[in-house]
Amino acid sequence: MLEAGRSYDELVAGFRWDLPARLNMATQVCDDWAAREPERLAILDLSVGAARRVTYGDLRRMADALAHALTARGVVRGDRVGVLRSQSGWTAAAHIAIWKLGAVSIPLFKLFGQDALRTRLTDAGARLVVSDAEGVALLEGFALDVLVPEDAELPETPFETAATGPDDPAVLIYTSGTTGAPKGALHGHRILTGHVPGVSLSHDILGQPGDCLWTPADWAWIGGLFDVAMPGLALGVPVVAARMEKFSVDGCLDVIARGGVRNVFFPPTALRMLKAADTSVPGLRSVASGGEPLGAEMLDWGRRTFGLSINEFYGQTECNMVASS
Repeated sequence: MLEAGRSYDELVAGFRWDLPARLNMATQVCDDWAAREPERLAILDLSVGAARRVTYGDLRRMADALAHALTARGVVRGDRVGVLRSQSGWTAAAHIAIWKLGAVSIPLFKLFGQDALRTRLTDAGARLVVSDAEGVALLEGFALDVLVPEDAELPETPFETAATGPDDPAVLIYTSGTTGAPKGALHGHRILTGHVPGVSLSHDILGQPGDCLWTPADWAWIGGLFDVAMPGLALGVPVVAARMEKFSVDGCLDVIARGGVRNVFFPPTALRMLKAADTSVPGLRSVASGGEPLGAEMLDWGRRTFGLSINEFYGQTECNMVASS
């Protein structure tokens, strides 16, 4: 974990990767925190109706129950399991349960058509999909087992997380398909460790008192899942889950206010919509954005709108960051 109060050069000089021989993301984002601080807030779920507080203890019980249910349906280590859900506590629990088994999760986007879903699930050789009522309708006619946590009888029994290593397969993420057929990128359990430092730095050392993290990006994308949801959980920062079928400025402001959000990852498109609406977003400590360059005009607008300092980092992909100094 990066330390606050140190200069960038000091952070770089003192940084070392720490990849133990045994590593499972379910332990990083759930089990360790549940063992130490079971009542600590993990997810504030605004996805349906009234806000629901999901503690790390709750999240572990949910994931353990799902892991048992998946096992009962024949899922074993190495199997590929789709997760076709929007942001919610159960969505996080589904990925965690799959990793607990030593299986491979496949994030899937609700706005994919049936052809796009079939292409990915067939290519992956998926065994089962964890979804919801809406997803069941999308998967109609597919020769796949579908598990809906809200409708299932889930056992309340602890589940022992599989002994996996950094390079054991954990998540299969598909490209958007804009340059030909979508291609699956298979990642090991080391993917989260690789993402956490960049996420922490882009939010001016994430994990300060009062930090609370959200993104309008769907957790089906790597930006939502591994730049927000899982790093936040690993760092002990509450993550807001809020379903937005379509981004709107008013909806965005409502989520930030209801969730007490202080740290946001905005896709560039969302930032441009906020700029077009001439809208300020009060109360934020940090705003990160990535995936494409924002340009000087957008960065200048960010300075004036958010009242925060702005830095640009150029790594594997160009990323723009708005963060407090």
